[in-house]
Amino acid sequence: MRTIKNIVMFIGIVCFVFGCKNVLDLKPLDKLDSKTLFSSPEGIKVYMANLYSQLPIEDFAFGRNGFNSANINTIGIAPATQTDEAANSEYSHLVDGGGNYPWWDQGYKLIRDVNLLIETIPTLNLNEKDKSEIAGEAAFIRAYTYFALVKRYGGVPLITNTQKYNGEVESLKVPRSTEKEIWDFVLDECDLAAENLPETRTTDKRRATKWGAYALKSRAALHAASIAKYWSKAPLSGTAVTQKLVGIDAAEADSYYQECIKASEAIMNSGQFSLYKPSPATVAEAIENYRALFENPNAAPEEAIFVKGFTNPGSSGHSTDFWFNPNQTSDGSPHPGRMNPTLALVDLYESYSNPGVSAPVVTTNDGNVNDYNGFDKNKSYKTFNTPYDIFKDKDARLWATAILPGTEWKGKTIIIQGGYIQPDGTAKIETDESIVVNGIKYYTYGAAEWPQYSGFAVQAGNMTRTGFSFKKFLSKNAVPPNLGASTNDWMDFRYAEILLNYAEAVIESNYTADNAQLKAADAINVIRRRAGHKQNIPLSLTNVLRERRVELAFENKRYWDLVRRRDYHVLFNNTVRKALVPLLDLRENPVKYIFVRRNLSREAPLTFPVNFYYVSIPGIGANGLVQNPQY
Repeated sequence: MRTIKNIVMFIGIVCFVFGCKNVLDLKPLDKLDSKTLFSSPEGIKVYMANLYSQLPIEDFAFGRNGFNSANINTIGIAPATQTDEAANSEYSHLVDGGGNYPWWDQGYKLIRDVNLLIETIPTLNLNEKDKSEIAGEAAFIRAYTYFALVKRYGGVPLITNTQKYNGEVESLKVPRSTEKEIWDFVLDECDLAAENLPETRTTDKRRATKWGAYALKSRAALHAASIAKYWSKAPLSGTAVTQKLVGIDAAEADSYYQECIKASEAIMNSGQFSLYKPSPATVAEAIENYRALFENPNAAPEEAIFVKGFTNPGSSGHSTDFWFNPNQTSDGSPHPGRMNPTLALVDLYESYSNPGVSAPVVTTNDGNVNDYNGFDKNKSYKTFNTPYDIFKDKDARLWATAILPGTEWKGKTIIIQGGYIQPDGTAKIETDESIVVNGIKYYTYGAAEWPQYSGFAVQAGNMTRTGFSFKKFLSKNAVPPNLGASTNDWMDFRYAEILLNYAEAVIESNYTADNAQLKAADAINVIRRRAGHKQNIPLSLTNVLRERRVELAFENKRYWDLVRRRDYHVLFNNTVRKALVPLLDLRENPVKYIFVRRNLSREAPLTFPVNFYYVSIPGIGANGLVQNPQY
């Protein structure tokens, strides 16, 4: 066992990744000794566990510092807060594009580890079935690794064999392949993995299967297709472009969409998967089913395809509950309330009374949803008896994803209030004051002391500033007292995503074979029915993309959807995100709630330059690689 651990620790990365730092200290590394590595089942588990632990899964622990690092000094800056899904309660910025979730050194470390395994497999004293399965897992991991690299950097050095240092540094330098070549390699590796992996595993879904490989291919092919189709929305120039190290020709789009369709159909036709509790009897049941799906994905084996586990002994866990519970249910956590769903996201959710279109929150009697100038005493506002009545007809998934003002969570009424309107019509908004009216004392934030409310006050960054707090993934149990102590698992691939990938690929490519248009329409409608909708909506790109956003909210898909579809620089162009501020209207008797749509407080205007679509290649002074455009 000690020998295996030493081998794993010794595996390093070659010079073109590290810029040849300490390259003279590297020693030639021969193929792994199969007797040492696979002398027992435990040896296999150790090495495979090491590979899986390095997989670039963008899970709970993925943040601004990279993978498996969101438990340490990240103040809850998750990818969602870099998009229009959410804002961080304290910070307002886009992570620098040159270092936007980079993953280079670690990626090539994992590639070397996998290549060593692949070269060792033929020498193993195992039956052919076991060898094939190991080869399938290795192909899956290598595909996943290059997928993480290509979506960040475009074309990268393609290394499929272990390199040995023989005293000549130049022999270790590998030039970048084209972006298309890397995408094609990823898809080919997925096919190889699917060919060799088992359909099911008897224990859990934390190891790859045939369907996990097809799910990866579905996601990767859709990404590549989008790059090809939408490259012209944000064209770049320079050496990397002329050499096709970044970008894919538009003519390639449909072929990639068809690869996505085929991979998705393989899963859809397998009979192995379905949506978790797809036919709720009531909206309340739909809310709870959707919420429970993410609190414990292991209770939904029909939907989960590939799971990242956080409950194994020795796992460090994650910090979702620690960072993202509202202030009132933080159980002593010093930095709660960091994930604030935006008004733009809330506006997307449909109403049951008018299905098929987004239902922006209407706050005024004139119906204007584009006025973000704050309270105007001359406007006629809609009034409500409770701060959540305004959302009553909204899609169940909103109620399961966000904590809405005045709703219950963990036995407490979550108070999110931004101020009040005094009897004389003067507004007191986002200022800590109180007033007595008809013998009753009212507070701008809804309660006397900051532990009693969860919104808008500038209190250590612990209060939502959008008007909404976060619910998806949170446990109903008490918040763990330390970072890294939450243990619910992450669904990396689930059936609903596959249906949405399929629908998008079909509508984008106008694919009609095998009743694809009808199947794509059904794909989005079965997801909606799980959310309590009774009426089907037609297949359209608008409907598919809206459904994708609400169904996959906070699953770390939105960031890459904006990248692959080249929408980021359009959406974030000196942009200030929006909030919905509940106000207590003391002009009414009895008092009522009104709402104000406004710009987010303490928000710096955000811009996404087009060069951010690719991350800067590190170490080019030493490794000689062509840099990405505009760095």
